[in-house]
Amino acid sequence: MDDDGITHRVEADDRTRPRSMTTDDTVPDPLEEQLPAVRTALSNASRLLACLDFDGTLAPIVEEPDEAAPTPANEAAVEALAAESAVTTAIISGRALTDVRERIDGPSIYAGNHGLELERRGSVAVHPVARKRATRIERACETLETALEPIPNARIEDKRLTATVHVRSVPEAAHPVVERRTREVVDRFGGDALEISGGKQILEIEPSIPWGKGNAVELIDAELPEDTVALYIGDDTTDESAFRAVEPDGVGILVGDDEPSAASTRVASPADVASFLEWLETTGVELLAE
Repeated sequence: MDDDGITHRVEADDRTRPRSMTTDDTVPDPLEEQLPAVRTALSNASRLLACLDFDGTLAPIVEEPDEAAPTPANEAAVEALAAESAVTTAIISGRALTDVRERIDGPSIYAGNHGLELERRGSVAVHPVARKRATRIERACETLETALEPIPNARIEDKRLTATVHVRSVPEAAHPVVERRTREVVDRFGGDALEISGGKQILEIEPSIPWGKGNAVELIDAELPEDTVALYIGDDTTDESAFRAVEPDGVGILVGDDEPSAASTRVASPADVASFLEWLETTGVELLAE
């Protein structure tokens, strides 16, 4: 950003970063088995960068995305962790920045739209290419509203820089229809400028640029002291690039089932995330080297 760093990083690194699982990924170990390694990573660092996804991580997945909220335990744990002087906390979400910013308080850094917009130090930076292609996203969303109207419970969320087609409440038999019509519309208005990626019961429409959550994590981490250990917790395929950004020197934690991932460890639910964040604030931070 220059847009406060994104533009510089885009010009310096135009490699496409994978946003889904690869054949090299393995099933992460349960957190209790990896806790000694987490302790060691903290003991070898003087600061902690804690990056957290929102939906499915701090907030349980719900039928209506507008109703998503962090669990009270996660809300309190994030606020307490953010108050620690040796910890930098960041929310890295697929939601629009303005949306996720209103749902959780405490962190000093927020990244929305999978890292395409970044708020820190009192200013907001937006990926310049994504900004230019926002009109294409808008036109695609307007057309999809009509194209998907006959399909029960299909929902299109225009997040300005990206868009999400929600199919969680759509009858299973209609999922292929939603995907086909979405691809037809995106091809029509986006061409090579837009792409579609999958997630848990969603289709993400986004600009075809090599930038994702992992790039946002790297950008934030680059401005912290060298002996900072980075942690990322997330639950979906769009979090995989962030796991790769922090592993193996840091800690990637997958929220969910025993599926292959670039994360080294896993927990089962947002409730387990809260328990781990509470441990970090009460015990983990004390392990950081003076």
